[in-house]
Amino acid sequence: MPIDPSAVVAPTARVDPQAIIGPGARIGEFCVIEADVVIGPQCLLEPYVYIKRWTTMGERNEISAGTVLGTDPLDKGFTGERSYLRIGNGNKIREHYTISRGTSPESVTEIGDHNYIMTSGHIAHNCVLGSHIVIASCALIAGYVEIEDQAFISGGVVVHQFSKIGRLAMIGGNTRVNSDVPPFFLYSGFDVEAKGLNLVGLKRAGYQASDVAVLKKAYQILYRSGLKLEDALAKIESEIPTPETLHLAAFVRRSKRGICRE
Repeated sequence: MPIDPSAVVAPTARVDPQAIIGPGARIGEFCVIEADVVIGPQCLLEPYVYIKRWTTMGERNEISAGTVLGTDPLDKGFTGERSYLRIGNGNKIREHYTISRGTSPESVTEIGDHNYIMTSGHIAHNCVLGSHIVIASCALIAGYVEIEDQAFISGGVVVHQFSKIGRLAMIGGNTRVNSDVPPFFLYSGFDVEAKGLNLVGLKRAGYQASDVAVLKKAYQILYRSGLKLEDALAKIESEIPTPETLHLAAFVRRSKRGICRE
């Protein structure tokens, strides 16, 4: 049965017969759910949420009023083929937010688990977001952006297409991210600039003083040693090889746009 008997669907909601509504889900007044949508168990859709086709949602997601998920990509080259939006478990997406599905046929926009996405912003086509990310109000994430776990994107940030943001990076308010942002560090400025370690985020994530000291040394080698980038990465890998510093070096090596500078 497409709508589980334990689900609660408001009388003014419109659910396509080809949509699947999981156990314990709650669908608010005036919601619209198109065909080929899967809403997982215990999800909550507040009033006026619109879920477009080819969107899949896991368990215990909370979607606030006025949000539209699975929108056609904001891409002039899009011609209407099937593509997907896939959302994991335990996410909170607040009011008046939009997330697009992929542009190319059968491509995907992916959102992981336990992310907190605040009001009035947009995540564009083919983005890949990890888990435990915070995106504050009015941030705009362009197409093909990748954001690793536990990153914090402040209000008013704009992220250029194809940019990558590393794990536990923090981007200050109203920053323009137009290059790749390595993990564990703090960034701000009109064009994104490295400013030091994300000390608050690291402490909240359970890192001890000894861990922070190693990352501080990695920051100094990467940004202040005067070494060429390849030499700085080699020094980090040989002198302070921890899981975090090796992840940092690997992130920088994968960068195609180039990383931001201090």
